[in-house]
Amino acid sequence: MDILLAHGYYLYEDPHELQVMKPYPPLGILYITAYLKSRGFAVGVFDSTFARPADFVARLALERPAVVGLYCNMMTKFNILTMLRQAKAAGAVVVLGGPEPPHYAAEYLAAGADVVVIGEGELTLEELLTHLAHSGPHRLEPIKGIVYRDEDGNLVRTTARSYIPQLDALPHPDRQAIDLPAYIRVWQEHHGLGSVSLICARGCPYTCAWCSHSVYGESHRRRSPENVVQEVELIREAYNPGQLWYADDVFTIHRGWFLKYAGLLKQRSIRLPFECISRPDRLNPDIIDALAEMGCYRVWIGSESGSQKVIDEMLRKVQISDVQAKTRMLQQRGIQAGMFIMLGYEGEDMPQLEETVDHLKRSNPDIFLTTVAYPIKGTRYWNRVQDRVIADKPWEQRTDRDLTVAGRHSKRFYGFTTRWMVGEVNYHKLQQAPKWGACKEPVKLAKAFINARVGRLGMLLTRREVEGRNESKGDGKDIQGG
Repeated sequence: MDILLAHGYYLYEDPHELQVMKPYPPLGILYITAYLKSRGFAVGVFDSTFARPADFVARLALERPAVVGLYCNMMTKFNILTMLRQAKAAGAVVVLGGPEPPHYAAEYLAAGADVVVIGEGELTLEELLTHLAHSGPHRLEPIKGIVYRDEDGNLVRTTARSYIPQLDALPHPDRQAIDLPAYIRVWQEHHGLGSVSLICARGCPYTCAWCSHSVYGESHRRRSPENVVQEVELIREAYNPGQLWYADDVFTIHRGWFLKYAGLLKQRSIRLPFECISRPDRLNPDIIDALAEMGCYRVWIGSESGSQKVIDEMLRKVQISDVQAKTRMLQQRGIQAGMFIMLGYEGEDMPQLEETVDHLKRSNPDIFLTTVAYPIKGTRYWNRVQDRVIADKPWEQRTDRDLTVAGRHSKRFYGFTTRWMVGEVNYHKLQQAPKWGACKEPVKLAKAFINARVGRLGMLLTRREVEGRNESKGDGKDIQGG
């Protein structure tokens, strides 16, 4: 075996995900697996999703791989740090990739990694594995797109590697390298139908300040419609899923590409239910009609806020009125509208939060999810607030998700804000329901009303609690983070 590829997501170790039970395999690893195999390398995959941490140790002991490649994101960081140490103890050269390591390369190398890959992994790993087989982990400077420490301990960042221009040249993800039917069974058991994920493009050209582009950059490269249709046909033939998940950042980004793709699916009589993500400015009547005809049942829109001021601070380049119009347009065509809402971004206070609640009432999405903004290293948002970032734990005990910003409302405040927002919007929705429908759900109506009032009261009580100092207690000390 030339390399063992692994990720660190253990479903049965995650209480939250056990409530959701909508797992998908790591497509990035499966793309790299397929590519390396096509270039003649022997590749093993340890898919941790349905495994236990002890299984990884057993796999290392059994196969003794010379190189272990670990995919790492914020969710899996702590597991990856453990797996890294285990792989090193087994004598492997450890290579890290994914969205998390690039901006913390020095820290991951100090934790024991030998190489951190920046950007796409296919070409870099091909070159790196060839080098390691002949020269070992020495004199790596000719290899583009990596960070490592030389023999004197100096941190070396090599020349950046260009992105792969023609995605059709890559083989489809090697789904046979894992037990994909196990994913489908979990979906069927918990949701009544199986689901398979795929991507049609890499990268996102938009400038949202809080979004990380550490793997694919702000590029945008599309596979041909024919290539994607071929993959869908293979998925349908091999796994017969009940639905698809198009995991692109903006599925409908290119009108011409999308309509051609929809036409090809229709020619081949392929109609699988699916959900996807888009932007309001990338939706119009033709696109929405095509989505409906293709079988789309839900489109997620990153609304993020109901305040145009906050949206502009985020560099989202969308209009609140357009979000509302496109949400209604989707629903009129029988497509659910999902919405992402981000709390706590720069420029947001009570008036902007009230605008967001009003926006949600006007938009009336079928579902919305909230998160509190956190600064991801390497993003425009991080660059803007880095001198106010609060880190109350050492790097190895936290992720960027644990970071907050001095001067912002407290975590307790945003907990109450979420309760108020959800309660207020649900109460409004139930009130707007037909009289006979609302009367059938008095308990839900009362619960939404109480949650909204409790949330609002909590916001008032914690209004002066600020990250870095607690004004309600008269504490004027700022906490400096890093």
